[in-house]
Amino acid sequence: MIENARSINIVASILLFIGIVYIVGPLYLTLSTASQSYEFLLRNGLAWYPGGEFFTNVGKVIKDTRIPVQMLNSLIVAFSNAFATCALSFLSAYAIVYFRVRWAGVIFALILATIMLPLDIRVITTYQVASNVFSPLNAVLDVTGLNTLIASMFGAPVHLELSVLNTHLGLVAPLVAHGTGTFLFRQFFMTLPKDLFKAARMDGAGPIRFLFDILLPLARTSVASLFVLTFLSGWTQYLWPLVGASTPDMQTAVVGLARLVPDNDGQVPDYPMIMAGAVLVSLIPLSMIALLQRFLVQGLVLSEK
Repeated sequence: MIENARSINIVASILLFIGIVYIVGPLYLTLSTASQSYEFLLRNGLAWYPGGEFFTNVGKVIKDTRIPVQMLNSLIVAFSNAFATCALSFLSAYAIVYFRVRWAGVIFALILATIMLPLDIRVITTYQVASNVFSPLNAVLDVTGLNTLIASMFGAPVHLELSVLNTHLGLVAPLVAHGTGTFLFRQFFMTLPKDLFKAARMDGAGPIRFLFDILLPLARTSVASLFVLTFLSGWTQYLWPLVGASTPDMQTAVVGLARLVPDNDGQVPDYPMIMAGAVLVSLIPLSMIALLQRFLVQGLVLSEK
C-alpha cells in the first residue's frame, strides 16, 4: 500500500521551486542586463527586465574585443585537452586491467594521487617546467655531476632551453595529466566479463584489435561522458591560461572576459557588454551539453555500476 505523502510532495515541490529560482535567477539577470545599453546601466543599475540592445552588445564584443580569437583558443585547448585525456586514460586503464603489469596496484594508486594534486596547487612548478621543458633534465645533469664532467671535457656545461609558454601545447599539456579518466575507464572495464579478452584471443584478435573493435565500442558512452566533462573543464579553466599565456591573442575566452573589467576604480564597467560576452562564450559548452547529454548520463551511470 502506498502512503499518502501529499505533505512531503508539497515540501519537495517548494524546495525544488526555490532551487530553480536560485539557479535560473542569475541566468535571467545576465540575459536581461546583456540586452540593455550602457547608459541604462549608469542610470538604473542592473536590469531586471529585458531590453532591445542585446545584438548591439554582442556586436561590440565581436568588433571591439579579442573574445572571438580567444574563443577559438578556448575551443582548441578544450578539444585537445578532452581528446588527449580520453586517449591517455583509455590506454592506461586498458594496460592496468588487461595486461600483467608488475605493481599495477601501486601504479594505479599513483595515478589516483594526481586527483589530489590539481593544477591550481602545482601552478608554480608547472610554470617553471613550461618556461623550460628541459629544466628537469638540466637539474638531473647538475645533481649527478654529469654537467661538471661535460664542462671539463668540452669547456661548458649543457643547458637546454625550450619554452612552451604562449603556445597551445603549453596550455593543453598541464591539463591532461590527471587520474579521473583512468579511474572511470578502469571501473567500467572491471564490470566486463573477465573471459572477454581470452575469447577475443581465441578468435584471433590481438591486443590492438581487441582495443579498437571490442573495448572502444563498448565504452563509447564512458568516452563521451569523459569527453564532455573534460571539455567543459578545459573551457572554464582560468588560472593556468592566465599564467601560461601573456598575450591577448593566446589567452582563452574566460580570461578575456575577466580582462573586460577596467582596472580603474572610478570607472563603471560596461556590464551589458560583459554579460553579452558571457552569453556568447557560453554557447559552445551549452551546445555540447545539449547534444551529448544522453551519452553523459549513460556513461556516468554505467561507470558507477
